[in-house]
Amino acid sequence: MVQGVDSTRARPLPRGPHRLTREEVERSQRDRLLMAAADAVAERGYVATSVEDILRRAGVSRTTFYQLFDSKSDCFLAACSMAAEVVATVMANELAHLEGNHAATPAERLDRLLTAYLQTLVDHPALARVFLVEVYAAGTAAIQQRRASLDQFVDLLVATQHGPGGLLGAAPDPRFAAEVFVGAVSSMVTNLVGVGEIDRIVELREPLMDLATQLIAVGEPT
Repeated sequence: MVQGVDSTRARPLPRGPHRLTREEVERSQRDRLLMAAADAVAERGYVATSVEDILRRAGVSRTTFYQLFDSKSDCFLAACSMAAEVVATVMANELAHLEGNHAATPAERLDRLLTAYLQTLVDHPALARVFLVEVYAAGTAAIQQRRASLDQFVDLLVATQHGPGGLLGAAPDPRFAAEVFVGAVSSMVTNLVGVGEIDRIVELREPLMDLATQLIAVGEPT
């Protein structure tokens, strides 16, 4: 089960009488629809996916779908948010672990965060395709949502790598340097997911870390 979605809520509801509240039933149905939307879009592409495709995978009625979402686009945007939440949760958890390790260098901290990010994409290929590739087929709102997720990654990089000893400490414009690095990461992983080579994503860790450490020299006196 994908992190960020309660495994008990995303399972099919029990047949017959049950003790679930109306709110619990709706949360379960919503989570099932989000996962179904992600799986359907990852397999068929956003344009080719219909509401019926999502309903068939989720085992939810059309009436229920339109009680929870206005349209396929609305459901897909929520699925994109779920994918972003999965990534953000993994990164936050890794950062929390790192905060207790005062001996870790800035480069080691970035390496751990980058590794966690790359492995999360490999572990959840459907969400990776939704988050990185199909989002661009869903219109401006979805692209803006994706951009906001990238900005969060930039903010995290600046917060953990700026200042004395940080990989961005010598950069004349730390945020721009962080944006360059995040852009490189996004472009490389998106290309691999787009051509179906998601298992190769972990191979990017070493060259991307080499790129990051080269930022140390930016702006340093020669």
